[in-house]
Amino acid sequence: MVLIKEFRIVLPMTVEEYQVAQLYSVAEASKNETGGGEGIEVIHNEPYTQEECGQSMYDGTQIKDGQYTHKIFHLASKVPAFIRWLAPKGSLEVHEKAWNAYPFCRTVVTNPDYMRENFEIKIESWHIADDMGELENVHKLPPELLAKREVIRIDIANDPVGNKDYKREEDPKLFHSEKTGRGPLTNDWKKAARPVMCAYKLVTVQFKWFLLQGRVEKFIQNGERRIFTNFHRQVFCWIDKWYGLSMKDIRDIEDKTKHELDKKRQDGEVCGTTAD
Repeated sequence: MVLIKEFRIVLPMTVEEYQVAQLYSVAEASKNETGGGEGIEVIHNEPYTQEECGQSMYDGTQIKDGQYTHKIFHLASKVPAFIRWLAPKGSLEVHEKAWNAYPFCRTVVTNPDYMRENFEIKIESWHIADDMGELENVHKLPPELLAKREVIRIDIANDPVGNKDYKREEDPKLFHSEKTGRGPLTNDWKKAARPVMCAYKLVTVQFKWFLLQGRVEKFIQNGERRIFTNFHRQVFCWIDKWYGLSMKDIRDIEDKTKHELDKKRQDGEVCGTTAD
């Protein structure tokens, strides 16, 4: 089974702002998802060169220099019961490796200790300025992949959010930024949004366990949409926390977060998102 879904998320900010916003929000969200032996462990977070990466995009262009991260996600309660039932103890760990050559980023998620070559999620992101998500093939997919791709648009203000995920302070229709004057976002906020950008996130899933394909397809489709929706609502509503930070500030925050995550995994309680 190979799934190809392209999520398009329009945001009221510049591409330069989003680079800081995304990294800040990833660090904060990681702390919210870690505790009691579960959550995120940062193995590497360091610069890489084009030669060290050695990977190309669909049109043959090599991925440029950037920042490499390797994280291990200790999942347990964060996967559906039917997967916990099948998987042996200790196997519910996935590895995330990312090559962030902003405004492009490639992230690869695998389960090397159990599913090995039978499972891979690849997320390739382009971040485009002054764009409303109307580019037909920003990833330059070949015709055979383009024919399989499904486009899913996410509206951070108007798309429904589950009761378990909803937080009033993270509702773009209620939030107003003191630092930028942006928000609250109305029903037709995109018409007047300035600045504006779009994150195009191409998610390719390879899953080779035939008997579970249908259930896993549904879980991944719903899960990715849920993650992207909730995360980008946070990105916007946390704007007064990250606005004005430099990339040096972000690297310092990431370094501090790594140590906090290690402590929370050992001493804290299980927290954050759980599977529906």
